[in-house]
Amino acid sequence: MVSPEFSLSQFSPMAKPRNRSFWCLSDSFLYCGGVFLAILLVCSFWSFFTPTLNFSSAITDPSSAVSCKESGFGVNLKSDPKDLTFYDDPELSYSIEKPVKNWDEKRKQWLNHHPSFAAGASERIVVVTGSQPKPCKNPIGDHLLLRSFKNKVDYCRIHGYDIFYNNLLLHPKMGSYWAKLPVVKAAMLTHPEAEWIWWVDSDALFTDMEFKLPLQRYKNHNLVVHGWPELIYDKKSWTSLNAGVFLIRNCQWSMDLIETWSNMGPISKDYKKWGEIQRSTFKDKLFPESDDQTALIYLLYKHKEKYYDHIYLEGEFYFEGYWVEIFGRYENTTEMYLAIERGAAELRRRHAEKVSEQYGAFREEYLKSAGNGKGSWRRPLITHFTGCQPCNGDHNKMYDGESCWNGMVKALNFADNQVLRKYGFIHPDLLDSSIVSEVPFDYPADEGPW
Repeated sequence: MVSPEFSLSQFSPMAKPRNRSFWCLSDSFLYCGGVFLAILLVCSFWSFFTPTLNFSSAITDPSSAVSCKESGFGVNLKSDPKDLTFYDDPELSYSIEKPVKNWDEKRKQWLNHHPSFAAGASERIVVVTGSQPKPCKNPIGDHLLLRSFKNKVDYCRIHGYDIFYNNLLLHPKMGSYWAKLPVVKAAMLTHPEAEWIWWVDSDALFTDMEFKLPLQRYKNHNLVVHGWPELIYDKKSWTSLNAGVFLIRNCQWSMDLIETWSNMGPISKDYKKWGEIQRSTFKDKLFPESDDQTALIYLLYKHKEKYYDHIYLEGEFYFEGYWVEIFGRYENTTEMYLAIERGAAELRRRHAEKVSEQYGAFREEYLKSAGNGKGSWRRPLITHFTGCQPCNGDHNKMYDGESCWNGMVKALNFADNQVLRKYGFIHPDLLDSSIVSEVPFDYPADEGPW
């Protein structure tokens, strides 16, 4: 395109001068015409490289525009209608000692008043975890707890889950392993928009950051724990399930379970008696006081007709896995996954963290031969460092303390590498958290989508 300035330069100084008014008109005409043509040219290039613009939508229309109050998940975080809900009931108590009744109806009513939360509610999860209110005695304990929480935050961010971390006793008598139940109950009341509350102990680490719970499998159940029926009913073992990680449905059945479960703990006047009952029923129980895990096993054992059909004993994958049989396999697992990627360009392709689940789904096609659980080279969903006590340092005497701490560091770096890769880096040494190296680009140009 020829600019107006260049056009004017074509007139010779010897040319006969024109009428002044005509000359001004000509200049204006040429200038305007040039600007118009320039705009057309820019628009044509813009339309070629960008999606078609809808100029009508550029005019703000409050009735049709997406509200800025909505989050990226399509829920309205700044609207709480004045309609009365269970929160306005003066009798409502979050205390573990006061039961909640008609919770299903109350939760349904709340969702009716907050329709933006209704979509997807059946698969919405809130992860709950926590630790003690005081600094750790173990010198490395606070660092390990911080990294453990970061690990859970990473997993939740990747999958779009909310997370709540508690470091207080919500009931002064419910300490140690019993402290989780008051927190879980409070979380259920605080998150009526969530179908599931997922308790994860502070010493339980996510070690497969892509894996997503098969919620469809649990559609007819209200509690999911890692366990084995034969160990409950045949062996009568207090280790037949692990209550350090559990998924509980946000419903009245769960409220009733938590009430019954808690009444076998320190808030019960029969607490000492419950310890004796548990130890006489499960002969391999090593300590005299009633604990939350044996209490849940007792309910399943003694009241099978009431609880068994509602509780899913997950044993097909590491819903939580015993660290001793896992942490020595991380390097081999890493190599196996890299071997898969060397033959699958779509898994090596760089991508945004927000679409990680899609690549986890891609990977499943290549993991069919890996198996699950003990002996599998698949990444364990959760590695649980039971008995290590990273905060107080009073680990089980059957373990060496260094094995516990080094095992946790390896697990954390193993999981961290799955996150860091999306940011372009990895820990080359799983025992050295301070060193990272850049991940080279290795997606073949001839296999690219461009």
